[in-house]
Parts: sequence; structure tokens; C-alpha cells
Amino acid sequence: MSDSAATYLDAILAHHRARAALDERPIDELIARASEMAPTRGFRASLAAAQDLAVISEIKRRSPSKGALNANLDPAELAQTYESGGASCLSVLTDVDHFGGSVADLQTARAACALPVIRKDFTVSARDVVDTRLMGADCVLLIAAALDRSELSDFHALAVDIGLDVLVEIHDERELEHALDAEATLIGVNQRDLVTFQVDHERAVRMAGVIPEHAVKVAESGVRGAADARSLESAGYDAVLVGETLVTSGDPAGAVAELIAGSG
Repeated sequence: MSDSAATYLDAILAHHRARAALDERPIDELIARASEMAPTRGFRASLAAAQDLAVISEIKRRSPSKGALNANLDPAELAQTYESGGASCLSVLTDVDHFGGSVADLQTARAACALPVIRKDFTVSARDVVDTRLMGADCVLLIAAALDRSELSDFHALAVDIGLDVLVEIHDERELEHALDAEATLIGVNQRDLVTFQVDHERAVRMAGVIPEHAVKVAESGVRGAADARSLESAGYDAVLVGETLVTSGDPAGAVAELIAGSG
């Protein structure tokens, strides 16, 4: 993190933490509701079962750094298109203010297909974790850079208790240590530097070599096409999470199929 200036992540986290501080809903009641829900679709299992490189296709309307990507996308149509292209799972942005996403986008996309879905958002409280389950998602994202060690462990344990899979996003060896302390078995490496926005492919390759074999390994951000997918699979990744490349493609199903065909 930059000491001289707040990164975009700092600003987004401050926004989410301020909102979380105002949330006074009884957590025990939320957990009780979540515990009564039907089983999830098995996000990690779907990735682990893929014969080739698994693709997590993202529904993403905009980004803080690039603005609108596909602001008027139809989440149901895009979810079905991704599924037809061979995607193993979906990722759906639910952050409203910075990414133009919504809970409705996630629910609409999930209802339109059979794929497991991860809620892509900035989880900063126990209520955020439970809300992820209550809205119908199958997996929650925990960003190691956004949480202290105790938060990461506590939120991971809570998510597992209520039936969610957990993707722990890391950038380096220190964050990997925190993820493993939290008993993570699904670990994503974000190739994009949170300060410079640059994609550091070599870091992703390095990190793949130190993540234990029992974990399902996911490469996130900056995957531009089949060549990137092939390189990441060769480095040891089981899956790639791809957003911008797909939502700006004129043929999302074809783009997903190309990522899969380019691996192996």
C-alpha cells in the first residue's frame, strides 16, 4: 500500500467500513436465516472438477480505473452466454457505488443458469459474509489486503459454517501466510498491483509455485486471452477469473471457449 496517498482500495474500504458501522441488525438472527437455506451449488468443487483450465466469468459493468465497460449489460443473458461458452463459475459485482453492480445483478444471473456464483464485493464485516449467503451466492470473496489476520480467520470460519465457499485473494507471500492460517483451500492471486494498477504476471507465476497443492489456485485480473491462460495454467493455476476481457468482447461465449481451448 502507498503511504503517501490513499489507493483506490483504501477509499473503497473506507466507504464500506463506514456503512458497516451503521448496520445494527442482530447478527445471530441473520446467521439463523442463512443456516436454513438450501445447499449452495459448490463453487470450489466446480473449479476442481474441470478437465481443463476452469474459467470464472465475471459480470462487471464498470471499474473505478477504466469507467464504463459494459454498463447496459443484461446479467441473465450474459450468464447464459458464459455458461454456453463453457465457464465453470460466475463472478458478479455487487458493489454499487464503484463498480455499478448490485445484488439484483447477482440474483438475476444466478437464476438464469446452473453455474455456482461468487459475490464480488468488499467484505468487511460478519454481516457482509452472512448477506452473501442470504442473497443466494455460493461463494464469498475475502481480500487479504483489506482485512487483518483475525478478521480474515473469523470471516472465513463464519462463511464455512453457513455453507459458503471462500475465495481468499492475495498478492504476496505474507498474505498467503494469512490465508493459510485462516485454513483457506481456494486461493486467488490478483495480478493487478493495488497501487499502480499494473498487471504483474511474474508475481502471479511466482506465487503459484508457493501455494500448497491442496488449494485450488485462481489467477485474477489482467487475463487478456488464450496466451495468458496457457501461461497461467503452465505456472500451476487451476482457474482464471476474467472480467474486462469478456464483458468488452463482441462474442463472450467464444471468448470463454478460447480461454479454455488455449489451455492444456
